[in-house]
Amino acid sequence: MFLPSPQQLRYLTALADHGHFGRAAEACAVTQSTLSAGLIALERSLDSAILERGTPTKRPIFTPLGLELVARARAALAALEAVAETAAAARDPLAGPLRLGVIPTIGPFLLPRLMPVLRQAFPRLRLWLREDMTERLVAGLEAGRLDLLLLALPASGNMDTLPLAEDPFEVAVPRGHHLAAKDRVPVGALAGERMLLMEDGHCLRAHAEAACGLPRGMAPGGEESFAATSLHTLVQMVAGGLGVTLLPRLAVKSGVLAGAPVEVRPLEGAATPGRMLALAWRPKSARAAEFRGLAPAVTESIGQALA
Repeated sequence: MFLPSPQQLRYLTALADHGHFGRAAEACAVTQSTLSAGLIALERSLDSAILERGTPTKRPIFTPLGLELVARARAALAALEAVAETAAAARDPLAGPLRLGVIPTIGPFLLPRLMPVLRQAFPRLRLWLREDMTERLVAGLEAGRLDLLLLALPASGNMDTLPLAEDPFEVAVPRGHHLAAKDRVPVGALAGERMLLMEDGHCLRAHAEAACGLPRGMAPGGEESFAATSLHTLVQMVAGGLGVTLLPRLAVKSGVLAGAPVEVRPLEGAATPGRMLALAWRPKSARAAEFRGLAPAVTESIGQALA
């Protein structure tokens, strides 16, 4: 029985990832003709069509079988990498490269505190960082492009998670706003206020909607909500009097307000009063014990940032 080579599987997954023969070849460090020849050889050996031929578009289109083979190729490559990872972890745990994905509502506020701690505790660890939204990070993890994620729960995907610490929500209002007179803001007091949220796709948006019991994409008063691309933009929108918002305490304590005329108060009575910060990795990862070994340092840094 014919067995595809790891290189052929890499060609296949790279083409699926990049959707372009030239970029896929560049990612595999081969010429485009080499990649194309490798895929043609794979099709001939399997006696099956992986790509549709004769289509008017230059973008590669996978057959239904081709799409299934891409998924199986990812699983096979992940299994092969796990063999090497198991041996490496046994020789020298928490050393060598670690590809960490982090969401943008955590990274800028925790990493400046966390990175020195990790460098001191694990001097042989080489950390490569990628900041992106949860959905793309999870896709990178499942595809083997990332090893570990630092994100906020709940989050969907095929991964094991280790909850670390809760990050409570704070209500942010313009200076002098009537809600600023309260020591704590009941979630019901947000009814009728224009709620400012992150763009759709940011997990913080979904967490804030859940905390306030909002329909997806709607403000408490029924108007479609305004959206921001970052927490810093969200703060400036509040400072400009456009509405109110929920901010994670991690960001508030780490200086996201930066002198803006904005006041924050704890949120009270929410169904989900905050978000859970967590680590996530592929199920049955050979490095799971290593990732758990990192957790105390990450948890300690979160605690210091929230204090």
